[in-house]
Amino acid sequence: MPRPRVPLLSADRIADAALELVDSGRPFGVNALARALGVTPSSLYNHVSGRDEIIELIRGRIAARYLPVLPQGSWDEVLAETLRGERRMYAEHPNAIPLIVGKTITDPLVIASYDHLATSLVDAGFPEDEVLTVIAIIDSFALGFGLDLASPDDIWQPQGRTATLGRLLASAERGAARSDRAFEEGLELLLDSLRLRLARLREPD
Repeated sequence: MPRPRVPLLSADRIADAALELVDSGRPFGVNALARALGVTPSSLYNHVSGRDEIIELIRGRIAARYLPVLPQGSWDEVLAETLRGERRMYAEHPNAIPLIVGKTITDPLVIASYDHLATSLVDAGFPEDEVLTVIAIIDSFALGFGLDLASPDDIWQPQGRTATLGRLLASAERGAARSDRAFEEGLELLLDSLRLRLARLREPD
């Protein structure tokens, strides 16, 4: 029998199947992924070293979809575009979050994105010993607002009388509109605070 022109397995196919498995909410692991692909676990090990590498394939796959190119412009434009992409990524793949946040980042595309962000911040004048802290704040912001976008349309539903919350909810936006507004306003607050921090750093002693 002639060999198939297209290999049964590849890193791309494994990444797609792994992401589909995670997004479905089914248990994730090498054995579960092998079953989903209709192969034996040993066949997977011909292409990946194990669970950690599969998680990195997932990370790289979703990063390529939401941050396909490195953002350009000033440091705050780079930061804002990165945050918007990360927020969409987390919102549309919430089941992947526990996997990728629990694994050291090694994917080249994701590393390049962080390196680009770090370079933008350093070039703007942020002290090198503060840049990783700023990036951690940015990551937490994106993660939180990604989960917020993935949350139910109604965040609060008081069952009894409230002093203020019920009145505010009566005229408030719901769903994606509420989340988008909160994200954009929060992003502006974050950028304003970082701009102020940068301005203070530039002040003469």
